[in-house]
Amino acid sequence: MTTRRAVLAAAGATGLAVAGSALGGGPAWADATITVNPGADHGAWEGWGTSLAWWANVFGDRDDFADLFFTLKSVSYNGTTLPGLGLTIARYNLGASSWNAVNGERMVASSNIPRFKQIEGFWLDYTNEDPASSAWNWNVDAKQRAALVKATQRGAISELFANSPMWWMCSNHNPSGAAGGGLNLQSWNHRQHAHHLAVTARYAQERWGVRFRTVDPFNEPTAGWWRADGTQEGCHIDAQTQRSVLAHMRAELNRQGLSGVAISASDETNYDAARATWNSFDSATKALVRQVNVHGYGPDTRRDLLYNAVRAENKILWNSEHGDGDGTGLAMARNLCMDWRWLHPTAWCYWQVMDPSAGWGAIRYNGTAGTAGAIETKYYMLAQFTRHIRPGMRILDLGVDHAIAGYDAGARRLVIVALNAGAAQNLTFDLSRFGQAAGGTGGVVPRWSTVPGGSDRYVARQDLRVAGKRLTVPFAAASVQSLQIDGVVV
Repeated sequence: MTTRRAVLAAAGATGLAVAGSALGGGPAWADATITVNPGADHGAWEGWGTSLAWWANVFGDRDDFADLFFTLKSVSYNGTTLPGLGLTIARYNLGASSWNAVNGERMVASSNIPRFKQIEGFWLDYTNEDPASSAWNWNVDAKQRAALVKATQRGAISELFANSPMWWMCSNHNPSGAAGGGLNLQSWNHRQHAHHLAVTARYAQERWGVRFRTVDPFNEPTAGWWRADGTQEGCHIDAQTQRSVLAHMRAELNRQGLSGVAISASDETNYDAARATWNSFDSATKALVRQVNVHGYGPDTRRDLLYNAVRAENKILWNSEHGDGDGTGLAMARNLCMDWRWLHPTAWCYWQVMDPSAGWGAIRYNGTAGTAGAIETKYYMLAQFTRHIRPGMRILDLGVDHAIAGYDAGARRLVIVALNAGAAQNLTFDLSRFGQAAGGTGGVVPRWSTVPGGSDRYVARQDLRVAGKRLTVPFAAASVQSLQIDGVVV
């Protein structure tokens, strides 16, 4: 069986191979100068995030992980003090599984899905739509709900999405997908899928203290790998069916008194798939969608084409999911910088901050045993971005594929995060287009570095100064640094 993860890994192989060759002792890179242009402004940054399922289905009731992921505190974990990632977006996965019988029928589960990836939905019995009836069970999915509440209490905004409709809405009653990977949402359940989401959004607001900003009914819907023998919940939903569900989604949210909750769509796997789906929507369907979500799984194609299509309709654009198996975090940093340069999203989410497979998360865990394990270097690499580019900063385009910048006019602070994928070199940042660029006290510029092949793990230094509106920074081979330049005025 070909798994979704294997397909995605293959799709991203080209980009990873390029990054890998750059790390392997090729010709030395020449020193370079990057000009920071405050006029190349792509709007306000909304934040960094993660999806809660599946890791939160195991660890969602733990305050240490809530602090670790959703605050900037220093947190003790397994004898190590880690810098909190400061994520500000929590994506809650509405489950599709339950083990009750409805009119003599039961869920059909894939033999390959582990229990911790079976997320329980709330609507158990389609014969009664009343959320106050016994047809709904609001006590399930306790740990993921706990993680959502903890994230909200720590200031995160939230999004509701579904990997699959409830099992009884699926043609084969299997929430992992159809036998051949085709359409699996029954034609008479388009509204019911939207109803489940809308009722959950209202219940969360009234009972959990969580107001979902957006609701997305889909997850990689046009992909062909959602099969009955899959390893997770998923459902193929073609673009025509998506149009129907989205219309019901708006009507159901309004019916629940949630006219202020926006719709996001369609969380397609990559930039090309997202553009194809978006362009297939008629104007009425596009009008229903406030935010376009895309996943950042390869190949490296024309991100700018999706950006142009979305901006033409004046929509918000998020990269709502990226994941890769490179535990160093270098591939992730490369993807993120490419997104910043060409896709211009206003938010960026890593799929699972914790993952059982080596390299895929920031912290490894055993989902079956319920034990947390090793810290990946990717954790520190992610901190380089999430702790310094903060919500409300203006998104600046540096004109290169390996560096990003955010500017806070109120604090007079410019933050630059840069990736050096090759041999050691100096990067000089030209700040001459700013009216003032003095640096902090004495011109000092704090910096933090992570070098996967060395010893630096988010190491802080204060040994550089701005000189004549220029800042020259030494970069180790295959490394990332964050620079905080204060006293900067446009």
